[in-house]
Amino acid sequence: MKIRTSIFCVMLCLMLVLGACSRGNERKEEPVQSAEDTEQAENTGKEEPEQKKYQAKLDVISPSAYRDADGLALEEGAYISVIGKASGKAFWNEVQKGAQQAAEDINEALGYEGGSKVKVTYNGPAAAENVDEQVNILDEELARYPVAVAIAIADAKACEVQFDLAAENNIPVVAFDSGSDYKGLMAMVSTDNEKSAKEAAQHMAEAVGAGGEVVVLSHDSKSKTASVREQVFVETMKAEYPDRSVAGIYRQDEIKKIISDEVNQGAYRFDGGEPAGTELPEEERIAEEDVSQENIIDYLLKKHPAVKGCYATNGETAVSVVEGLGRLDMEGIAVIGYDADEAEVAALKEGKIAGLIVQNPFGMGYASVIAASRASLGMANEAYIDTGYLWVTKENIESKEVQQMLY
Repeated sequence: MKIRTSIFCVMLCLMLVLGACSRGNERKEEPVQSAEDTEQAENTGKEEPEQKKYQAKLDVISPSAYRDADGLALEEGAYISVIGKASGKAFWNEVQKGAQQAAEDINEALGYEGGSKVKVTYNGPAAAENVDEQVNILDEELARYPVAVAIAIADAKACEVQFDLAAENNIPVVAFDSGSDYKGLMAMVSTDNEKSAKEAAQHMAEAVGAGGEVVVLSHDSKSKTASVREQVFVETMKAEYPDRSVAGIYRQDEIKKIISDEVNQGAYRFDGGEPAGTELPEEERIAEEDVSQENIIDYLLKKHPAVKGCYATNGETAVSVVEGLGRLDMEGIAVIGYDADEAEVAALKEGKIAGLIVQNPFGMGYASVIAASRASLGMANEAYIDTGYLWVTKENIESKEVQQMLY
């Protein structure tokens, strides 16, 4: 009996020792770490919570209530429609990203998954500022009965019937980027266009110097954004810099008719030759659609040979001016514009653009969805939500503050 007990004790001790050795050789399971996390840990020397790449674009939004999705108790499956002025362009792609991020944050906060998720869609005309197409999109979206709509209004007077219809169906409307005087809008989410246009004028005055002539090229005559940027710029130049002059104001949706009329009347020729001075015969006349963007820029620069500065109210107009100056081999003309698409940033770095008002389209998309959500829930909204902007030049383009805002 004693022998059996001793054998049992020896065997038990062997089992415990072998078990301990086996556990010592087992591989420890580590948390899965992404390449981005690894890179961040290497750069900082220690592991830290990942900073959202877009956080800086939310931090500049004011008031702060529009920087996150807290407290938005939307029902499962709620649908919010976001409508821009265009689709497929860098600026509007960034708006879409911001809107989608807001939707993700809302669903995460509410714990919604699958078919229960709050849905946010983005739509915009194929061609920028196509008012008729945007109105058609708005009609289609209202027919889907979203809980709210956020829209960048291409024509300040074009959507009032649709807005009345939305109000009748208890669908609140939030404007972003460009608004209107319609009284029923729940909020306006945008750049401070008055402040930014004033700053653009101050920098332009510095760039052209005393006696300098400036030409204004506005992206349209219908949107409130274009109107404010144009008006405040011109007023600032006249009031604060009377020794500089605004030699001409042109709008993209009007200038084609101006040029085609002058050509048909024999007062202007595309090839730079001497105009006939008499009205062209019917078979030689041109239509508005025959006037290209190149024709527009050439016209402006030939009409104002002494120009020292050109102020463009959006990205596309700024790029077209730069291209025109290069085509005509003209130097010494300061170009100041808005936005920061790839072509503009390249031109800025090359010294072809003096400065840019860089907006925050990601923040616009994000804050618009937050404002629309609040409106749909009957929560109070600020009348104006400022999404911020930066004055960007060749000298500060590489700074951290600017790099965080570029898109």
